[in-house]
Amino acid sequence: MGLSILAFGQIAEITGNTFSFDLVSDTDALKLSLEKTFPALQRVRYTIAVDKNTITRNTLLNETSTVALLPPFSGG
Repeated sequence: MGLSILAFGQIAEITGNTFSFDLVSDTDALKLSLEKTFPALQRVRYTIAVDKNTITRNTLLNETSTVALLPPFSGG
């Protein structure tokens, strides 16, 4: 079973809005796999959220994790 990944903004333009991806053990491995599958992601800044929490360090994933790829946000 794979991870269900949600993508937003310019990230969705590259990957599609929602897609499945082979289960990987953590977010570092996920990022490497995503950037191999979608090389354009290497040139785009994005944040990964796991279970509605933006992450700042490597995070373990499991098949029930909800993962979102978020473009940069501007405040105002």
